[in-house]
Amino acid sequence: MTPSHGGPDALGVPRWDFSTNANAVGPCPMALAAVQRADPQHYPDPGYTALRGALAAFHGVAVERIVVAGSASEFIARVTAAVARSGGRRVWLPALSYGDYAQASKAWGLQRVNEPAQADLLWLCEPSSPLGTAEPMANAVAEQGGVVVVDRAYEPLRLSGHCSLSAEALDRVWQLWSPNKAMGLTGVRGAYAIAPLHGLALARSLEQLAPSWPLGAHAVAMLAAWVQADAQRWLAQSREQLTTWKAAQIALLSELGWVCLPSEANYFCARSPCALDMPALRAQGIKLRDTTSLGLPGHWRLGVLPPAAQSALAVALCDQARRPAPVHPGAKGNHVQGTHGTGLAGPPGASPHRGEDAQRRRGAFES
Repeated sequence: MTPSHGGPDALGVPRWDFSTNANAVGPCPMALAAVQRADPQHYPDPGYTALRGALAAFHGVAVERIVVAGSASEFIARVTAAVARSGGRRVWLPALSYGDYAQASKAWGLQRVNEPAQADLLWLCEPSSPLGTAEPMANAVAEQGGVVVVDRAYEPLRLSGHCSLSAEALDRVWQLWSPNKAMGLTGVRGAYAIAPLHGLALARSLEQLAPSWPLGAHAVAMLAAWVQADAQRWLAQSREQLTTWKAAQIALLSELGWVCLPSEANYFCARSPCALDMPALRAQGIKLRDTTSLGLPGHWRLGVLPPAAQSALAVALCDQARRPAPVHPGAKGNHVQGTHGTGLAGPPGASPHRGEDAQRRRGAFES
């Protein structure tokens, strides 16, 4: 079975890709430069000594608690295998969650249960996917005796609210970090987990289950850059820009009759007032994420994108509904709103005329 994901497909990279949750202000210039400088001619240190030390210092934990992984999905598969190999038989998942949790559990024969107390492996994600909200059962799940993993892929892209778990509670669970989304570099696969204080035995087992060199040179460079102060400053600035874009995107869709669900992250779910012709949208360079595989049928998850992308979406949606497109106040101009003079980079490959192109398409449609 081929997993359902957002992002590029058989038609290539969508011009206006709302289907992923990557940081649309990116890529982070510092992380991108580090990746471009990476040495692909040589193997990385197989123990990732310097990288693990930097990650441990960034999070203020002992280096023995850091477990590197080829990606978040690779860690999901590996920790599921470790629990199953040690005799685990049951898994608890949130009602709405990333499909790889269930896929890995099914591959290893774990039975899904409704009660956290019955599970040997338990998954949390905050901000959650696909909703981008807090997990209402987070504290109850974190207190269970099984292996609890909190997927924190979207924590760096949190635009409001805060994690449900206290620092003390986080020390009792596994934390899975995959900063490539926050850095706007989803094509670079690399992640790491922080073991709980009592989890060092499982951490050693996970190291033994890992392939040689799970991280290549480019992933090492991205992860090393992610913990640097200048990259974190850029990330903080990008969240301010994303907050502005998010408000405009929600207002635009609401004006078109969509029902947008609450979210604390750089993405949100929404229900269209009518059926969508997805092949037609894709032909116009627009891709949305159907949330059926994430447990939420009848909705779409939309990553927050710049005004030019929002205008293109409005034109395409109004074209399907045969109604005039609303004028987007941020579409005018030839640079990504809010990034000029701030050191923030616009989306990779961004054309300086995309906002003007969107206006011309809108004007042609309205005429």
